[in-house]
Amino acid sequence: MTAWRPAPASPHQGKPRWATLRAIASTLLKSADLKSLPVQVQEKIRQREWFNEIVLRSIQLTVISIFIAIYTISPKTTSDDFLVFTPYFLGGYFLVSLIGLTWALFKEPKDWTSYISIVFDFAFLYGLMIGFHIQYEQPASFILKAPALLYVFIFIGIRSLRLNPKFVILSGIVAIAGWACVIVYVTQVDPGDNMLTRSYVQYLTSNSILIGAEVDKIISIVFVTAILALAVNGARNLLVTAVSEGAAAASFARFFDTSVSDNIRTVGDRGLHHAEKRLATVLMLDIRGFSALAAAMDGDAVLQILTAYRGSVVPVIEKHNGIVDKFMGDGIMTVFGVAKSRDRHAADSIRAAEAILLLFADTASNNALVTPQGPLEIGIGIASGVVNWGVVGVGDRLEMTVIGPAVNLAAKLEKHNKVVASSCVVDEETWKLALSQGYRGGVTPRLSKAAIPGIDGPVALVSLSVEFSGGSSFEA
Repeated sequence: MTAWRPAPASPHQGKPRWATLRAIASTLLKSADLKSLPVQVQEKIRQREWFNEIVLRSIQLTVISIFIAIYTISPKTTSDDFLVFTPYFLGGYFLVSLIGLTWALFKEPKDWTSYISIVFDFAFLYGLMIGFHIQYEQPASFILKAPALLYVFIFIGIRSLRLNPKFVILSGIVAIAGWACVIVYVTQVDPGDNMLTRSYVQYLTSNSILIGAEVDKIISIVFVTAILALAVNGARNLLVTAVSEGAAAASFARFFDTSVSDNIRTVGDRGLHHAEKRLATVLMLDIRGFSALAAAMDGDAVLQILTAYRGSVVPVIEKHNGIVDKFMGDGIMTVFGVAKSRDRHAADSIRAAEAILLLFADTASNNALVTPQGPLEIGIGIASGVVNWGVVGVGDRLEMTVIGPAVNLAAKLEKHNKVVASSCVVDEETWKLALSQGYRGGVTPRLSKAAIPGIDGPVALVSLSVEFSGGSSFEA
């Protein structure tokens, strides 16, 4: 009897977890370099930061409004006008906050305005706390017991809205430096009686000062600042990544049909090597004699022709529910029925072919499709069948593609146009399928049989032609 042995550990076991941890650490610690990003990405991030600055200024105004409300309803303990300067502190800060919010609404604030605002926030807060002990005629140690210290964390926290750790770090540094100055003030304002104690109970039940407690407060500010700075830096990096990928996706979608680009972006690695079988129709479109035409023209003119050609044809394809699978130089591979209109894919393909033929027949209205050598001539091949539709590629190089006999047949039929001097050839099965799906267009079919290279036996074909209203017949 063979003893059971555990399977040997994979040499890669645990690596994904460590890779994830390293990625998280890199996101938290690494600072994003915005200058290396495309201009449109920098602009989107800048707009986001501007919006967050407006939110920040709104919170500032809300905080000072709360201060004013609390002070208004609180009982006053002195009638000495000289000692009552708290209202001036509050009024001044409210006015400055209102100006800051108004400025942010109409003009993007510069970084230096944020630096000044940070210093002003903590100068106001600590000045207000000092003012309380004077107004309420209490010992200076009264400042250290004031709950207003909690607003320090609010002032640090709102700086995280700028999604830049430097503002959080500066807020923490100013908060710590300011509180250290407050401690020095409290212990030195009355050198004869600084009220220092080492008893925690006495500290809690009197106006005594416990240096250890103040150190704890500073440590808390340090940790809150550090944690927020790490979180903000990570969020900033993720924002940069998200905006960059969003811009890349928008650019990517320009090269593919929307449904195709969305599918490629969403399936990711999960969709690799996985295909869906669909009954679809493939339309192959090509410009006749384009290689010779391109050889006789300069590069810019060739690209202009291709741009005009695609700009004219692609909208027609998309209007009839076709998906451009890929561009192959002057060739265009289009699929009907893989993502939409599955119940009329053959009919849609014939409608698209009819519209394209009319487009190229009306050269008077489509000067962009006329070259110095004459109007462009095209060839179209259409075939239906079961295809495999899915994502292929390696790593970051992915594409959505369609594979199946219909693809090969459509390509061969497109080339067969040269043999029969036509512009559009469809196999008879696809033509009948289009009729059964409701096609009732204006093309004139001509049935024939022909031997197609690579296809066993003769193939029943239908050549299509359209009658142009201008008087000419466009043979298909």
